[in-house]
Amino acid sequence: MIPAAFEYSRASSVDEALNLLTQYAGGAKIIAGGQSLLPLLKLRVAAADRLVDISRLTELRGIREWEGGLSIGALTTYREVLDSPLTKKFPILAEAIRDVGDVQVRNRGTIGGSIAHADPASDFPAVAIALDAQIVLRSTTGERVVPAEQFLQSAFTTDIRDDEILTEIRIPAGKGGSGQAYVKLEQPASGYSIVGVAAVIHDVHGVMGSGSLESVRIGITGVGDIAYRATAVEQAIQGQQCDAADIRAAASHAADGVMVASDIHADQAYRTEMAKVYTRRVIEAALHRTS
Repeated sequence: MIPAAFEYSRASSVDEALNLLTQYAGGAKIIAGGQSLLPLLKLRVAAADRLVDISRLTELRGIREWEGGLSIGALTTYREVLDSPLTKKFPILAEAIRDVGDVQVRNRGTIGGSIAHADPASDFPAVAIALDAQIVLRSTTGERVVPAEQFLQSAFTTDIRDDEILTEIRIPAGKGGSGQAYVKLEQPASGYSIVGVAAVIHDVHGVMGSGSLESVRIGITGVGDIAYRATAVEQAIQGQQCDAADIRAAASHAADGVMVASDIHADQAYRTEMAKVYTRRVIEAALHRTS
């Protein structure tokens, strides 16, 4: 299909892009990699009076150290994340995005675009939640920082305002004795998650089956209308012994308080059970990787 007519501007700086968003208040959309927006425009699910192209803004690209953690520019591509030596300290990033789309998608698709698109079955939002990532948003009036779990509001809806641009994603430094893992049940044709679960575990006292777990963050995608933090699982396992029974009991809360999706790929009952299964698996995997 052919998208509805729109005007096009290529911004030469972030400030110029922000001014264009203000000028065309509510009628402009940001385009960078275009891997999510262009299909929606072609299907006429989305429309814009003007597209503001920020794809050549080098100031929004790249990965650097930030307070012991990482700062990932919004225009950094999946491939750049996979290739960067700085991301090795957060192996969950590679685990989640190495199979996103195909080579072309990974070469053009951006990390900022992935979380800003807020697809209910996208992998990276669950990882961002588990890593306690901070989303940096800039407008002509200043900058604000929003936790990933608050940034994601509902399917394809985020906390970003019409006059804001997502500029970077900050990942706090990990603590000692940490383990990370991402596992998913994917739809074979598309690669999207039917259920995807990310776990980041810190402060494990003892080893698997013989100690207590004091800090865990779980992010789940594909189950509800948006990626979410599984606080019920976290509360059930924190301070407990790291044995199979406790992990299974905690994982049984994976879909608590969530309106579980039902579609042609998985009905509500199956998706609920798979959320429990994959939450158990990801906790076990993360525990085995703690140092």
